[in-house]
Amino acid sequence: MRGRPRRAVAKPRWHSTAGTGARTVHPPGRRPHGRAVAPARVRTTPVRRRKPYLFAVAGALVLAATACGADDSSSKAGSAGGSAAQTITYWASNQGTSLENDKEVLKPELDRFTKETGITVNLEVVPWADLLNRILAATTSGKGPDVVNIGNTWSASLQATGAFVPWDDALLKTLGGKERFLGPSLAATGAPGQPPTAVPIYGMTYGLFYNKKMFKEAGIDKPPATWDELIADGRKLTKDGKWGLAVEGASVSENAHHAFIFGQQHGADLFDASGKPHFDSDQEVAAIKQYLDLMAAHKIVNPSNAEYANGTEAVQDFVSGKAGMLMWQSIATQLKQAGWTEDDYGLAPIPLPDPSQGGKQVNAMVAGINLAVFKTAANKDGALKFAQFMTSKQTQQNLNKAYGSLPTVTDAYDDPAFESETIKTFQQILSTTAAPLPQVAQESQFETLVGNAMNQLFADAASGKPVTEEAVKAKLTEANQQMGG
Repeated sequence: MRGRPRRAVAKPRWHSTAGTGARTVHPPGRRPHGRAVAPARVRTTPVRRRKPYLFAVAGALVLAATACGADDSSSKAGSAGGSAAQTITYWASNQGTSLENDKEVLKPELDRFTKETGITVNLEVVPWADLLNRILAATTSGKGPDVVNIGNTWSASLQATGAFVPWDDALLKTLGGKERFLGPSLAATGAPGQPPTAVPIYGMTYGLFYNKKMFKEAGIDKPPATWDELIADGRKLTKDGKWGLAVEGASVSENAHHAFIFGQQHGADLFDASGKPHFDSDQEVAAIKQYLDLMAAHKIVNPSNAEYANGTEAVQDFVSGKAGMLMWQSIATQLKQAGWTEDDYGLAPIPLPDPSQGGKQVNAMVAGINLAVFKTAANKDGALKFAQFMTSKQTQQNLNKAYGSLPTVTDAYDDPAFESETIKTFQQILSTTAAPLPQVAQESQFETLVGNAMNQLFADAASGKPVTEEAVKAKLTEANQQMGG
C-alpha cells in the first residue's frame, strides 16, 4: 500500500466487488503500498466506465456481522497458549513486484518460523483485487485461513463482522504490549474504544517521489512544497512525450485515499458522529476536483492514466522516466530493480495548499498492512504464534527492509537500513502530517463508492469532457445515496 504486477480489465488494487462490475479497492496499503502492488493483469486500451455497486461488499458485511515479541526469537512464543498442530494457512497480501516475488521474500522467514516452532505455513499470496471478497466470504462461511493480511483501512469494517480474534491487553502483552507499537499504526487497527481486530506488521504512508535528473533538466532546483508549485513544476516537466505526474486514475483505492487526504486539507468530514456519510460536501467536492484537475485542467497527467488500475502502471511510468513525479507509498523494490539510488530520485511530502483551504495540515494517510487471526482458525495457537513471529524484531527488520516499508514496532529501528533519507522522510510524514482514515464499519464502502465515482470522472477528463464542480458533486451525491446518506 501498497507489490503489484501487470494489467487487467478493470480490477485494481484494494477491494474486490466480484460479480458486480465495479472496480476494486486495494491496500494501504502498498501499495502494498506501495502498498505493495497488485495482481497480474492486462490493461485494455479504451477508457471504460463502470458503475459503482456496493452490494457485494455491503451484503457480505451484513451477513458476516450476523454470523459471526518483544523477544526476537519466536521460538519463545508459546505463551500464545496450548499445544499447536503442525500447520497453519496464511493468506498474504501482494506487497512485492509480483505474487512470485512475495513468495520469494516470505519463504526464508516462513522457513525460519517452521524451524523455530515446528509449524509449517501453507502460504497463499492473494491479489489485492480478490483479497477483500475472499476475506468476506471466509467470514460468512467459516472456511478460511488461520491468519490473513488485511489493508489497515479495512480494520473497522472487518471488525464489525465479529470473525476475528480481538487483541485485548492480555493478548497484546504476548507481543510485548501495545506500547511497543508505533502509535499511528496501532490507531489503524479497528474502531476506537474496542480491542484491535488485527496487529500492524508493515507501516506505510504517502509521499511525493521525484526524478532528480528530470528536475535538473527542467530547471527545477527543489521539490514543490505547495499545490501551485506542483502544478508549475508539472508543466515544466510535461514535454517531449513525458509528463509531470503519474496517477492511477482507475484504481479505486488510490482515488479513495486521495479523496480522503485532500478532503482533510479542505476541512471535509466523510462521516458525521453518527456514522452518516457526507461524501458530497462542498469541501469534498473541491478536494476531489483539485486532484482531477491535474489531468482535466492543468494537463500535467497523461490521459492514458485514466486506465491505470493495478498499482504498477503509474509506478512504471515514473521508474521508466515517462513521468517526473509520483504520489505513492513505498516503491523500494521497483526502484532497486531499475538500478535507481537516492542519487536518482528524491522523496518529499505531498504539497499542501497555500493559502490553507480551511482544513488540516494533512498530506498523507496512515497506510499499512495488519495481521488478523480468524476465530474459526483450525490452528489458533499456531496462528497466534505466527503473529508473535511476524511482529518480532528480526522479522520486522527483515520483511520491512525487503519491501521498503516501515517497521511497526519501535525496537526494530536500530537497523541502519532504516536510516536512509527516504525512510526518514516517510517516518517524518507518518508521525506528523498523516491521518488515519475513519475507523468506521462503512469505510470499505466509502472506498468502493467514491473510488469508483472518481474512476468515472477521470474517464471523462481523459476523453476531453469538462469536469465541473457540478459533475463532481453529482457523482458524490450518487455515492452518498447508495449508502443511505
